[in-house]
This record gives sequence, C-alpha cells and structure tokens, in this order.
Amino acid sequence: MNNRRQFISTASAAALAGHLRAESRPGQKLRVGIMGLSRGKAHINNFAKLEGVEIAYVCDVDQSRLAAGAKYTADRQKGNLPKAVTDFRRILEDKEVDILSVAAPNFWHAPATILACDAGKHVYVEKPGSHNPREAELMVAAAQRTDRKVQMGNQRRSAPAFREGIEKLKTGVIGKLRYARCWYDNKRDSIGKGKPAVVPENLDYKLWQGPVPARPYKDNLIHYNWHWHWAYGGGELANNGVHALDIARWALGVDSPHNTSCIGGRYHFNDDQETPDTADATYDFGKVGMSWHGSSCLQRKQEKHPFVSVYGDGGIMSFDSGGYRIYDNAGKLVHENVPKLNDVLHFQNFINAIRKGEALNAEISDAQKSTMLCHLGNISYREGIQIKGSDVPKKYWQREYSDAWKPAGI
Repeated sequence: MNNRRQFISTASAAALAGHLRAESRPGQKLRVGIMGLSRGKAHINNFAKLEGVEIAYVCDVDQSRLAAGAKYTADRQKGNLPKAVTDFRRILEDKEVDILSVAAPNFWHAPATILACDAGKHVYVEKPGSHNPREAELMVAAAQRTDRKVQMGNQRRSAPAFREGIEKLKTGVIGKLRYARCWYDNKRDSIGKGKPAVVPENLDYKLWQGPVPARPYKDNLIHYNWHWHWAYGGGELANNGVHALDIARWALGVDSPHNTSCIGGRYHFNDDQETPDTADATYDFGKVGMSWHGSSCLQRKQEKHPFVSVYGDGGIMSFDSGGYRIYDNAGKLVHENVPKLNDVLHFQNFINAIRKGEALNAEISDAQKSTMLCHLGNISYREGIQIKGSDVPKKYWQREYSDAWKPAGI
C-alpha cells in the first residue's frame, strides 16, 4: 500500500465487513495472523491449542525468524503451514483473517492495533500496549470506534487462582485494604556500547523501526535491548512492572493515582542503557497506595520477594507467578493456592469474547489504566518530579513519529 491515508481509508471500509464475517460464521475457524516471532512463539503455542482457531499468517521483519516461525507453527497445527510475510499489512489486507496478534516491540503495539481495528480485525496485543499516554488513548478509541475485541497480554487476569484471590480480597479475607507492594528482581548483564554496523541482510531495519523516527543501526539494539532505550521501550517498569502493577491495581480496586513519584538510576554498568536498572515507583490513590521496586541487575535472591503483596488490617495476601498465599498479622500462613500459571486461558478468554460475547478479562480500556501507571512512573523518573494526577509535561504525552506511520489523531 503506497500511502497510509489510502490504507486507512481501505481498512475503515473493511471494518464493518470484517465485523460481519467474524460474528456470522460461528461454525468456521477464526484465522489469526501473528506479528513478531520471539514472544510470538508463545502466541503460536497458545492459539494452536484452541479449538476452532487457525494460525494463517506469521510475520517478522527478520527473515531467519520468519522461516523458523513458519515451521514452528506448522509443527503445532498438524503440518498446516501459515503464510509468512515481512509486512503485517499483508495480514490486514486479507479479508479472511479475523485476528491480529501483536507480539512485536512496544513501539509497534498501538500503531498496529489501531490499523488492525480499522481493518476489521480483533486484536490480542502484548503488554504494555502503548509506548506513551496518547497512544493509550488512541488505541482505546480505535477499539471502541470499530467495535473490535482488544485483549492485552497481562495473562494473570485469566488465571483461576489469581481471580480467586482477588474475589477473596473483595469479601474481606484480610480486612480493609491499605497498600500493595510489587517487586521485580533480575540479573541482567550489561548491554555494552553499540557500534555502527551494516544492517544484516536478513533484517528489514526500516520496517523494524516503523513508527520511530529513523536512527542509525547499531549492533547492540536488536532483538531485545531496545527495551532500555526511551525511543523504543519503557525500561523494566513497562517491560515487567506492568504485570505486577496490574495485579495491585486490580486488588485495590483503583484506577488513576493522585500522585506518582519514581526515583532510581543506572548503578550497575556504564553502557548504552538509558532506562534505570534500579527504581522505586510509588503511587498514592488517596485512601490506598502502591509501590513497585525494580532491580534489573541484582537479583537479591536472599530477600525472596513475592510478585505482589497486598496489605490489609487483618493480614497479607501475597501473589506469586501462579497464585496466592494468605498470611495473618503474625506472619503465619493460613491458606494458599499456587498452581502453575497457564497462559492459554487468557487466549481462550479472548476467543470466547469474539465467538460468544464473553467479557474480556484484560479489555484494552481497563488494561491501559495499568500501563498508564508505567508511563507516569517513567515520566516522573525522567523529569525528576512528582506528578499530580496525569498532569505531565507536554513533551512526554506523545512521541514524534516517522511520517509514514504517524497515527491519525496525532
């Protein structure tokens, strides 16, 4: 497609037809295109386990990943080989595709979601779903405008043990709730200092950058270290913090903070990483609060932090990867339900929402409230200020885009 406006016009015209196709053929398979084939392999695994779903396309800007991803998919759906494309717009042009599953980098989440909704596709999009606050607004608006189902990949929202724990909190199992604390501990190595290099032949670097204004290629950016550059990612807070903050917000029953503060720094390595390796973000909601403590380069194993702890007058509920434990105020374990986390349930909920009208467990408008906590924390850190409500400096509300990929409304 030569021009984005022409593409949007065509996609918008197809939206109603796409809606009718998805809702009027309940006995036929839902066809999925998967964008991004690193985390996308988990999407392949999960969709392949669902009845009435076919992975029709895989997409990646790296040809080596693309070929491997196509074979990986065929091996999981009885030899049925998907079409392999470099440009996800080829998926959107196919009127027989019902779903775009977005596992590309953060800076692609909102632009791809918006285009997919306007093309009549439902969307499963990885966390955090948006790179900045304005993108969060635009993708929510796109889902509502086109009546598309958009599920964000904070998969614990569909985990039975997490849902059980949240219901117990609502019934007062640990009394009146006061605060929640979140932790992320890891031991990442230095990313070093990148050098200008020739773009590998297997990589379409221009399309990889897509919405981001063009920058020279360097040898330590792709495929993962973009997370630690503000132009592309949101650091550990948006990478992993969003999962824990989402659980804390869900548990406390809150939406938007009154005040946000985040401090930290790059303490471990002298390298190209721009985002903090150690940070503490705090959120005041008036009657309750929460915090996130991130340590990317020092695992602190001896401290044995849970994923999220929720504090009430009558005890503590701590969430780990698969479920929860309840402690009384003396620290005694009184109940636990900690099975292994099963991601496929989140994908099943998404499919059920399309086929049966089941409520999404991580519908994008609610999910972006959790993502907004990450945006506010990162902006507080970068500007060195406490943020009142969502009153952030204008320069952080949205990003600059390459001309070819600037979303409508910017």
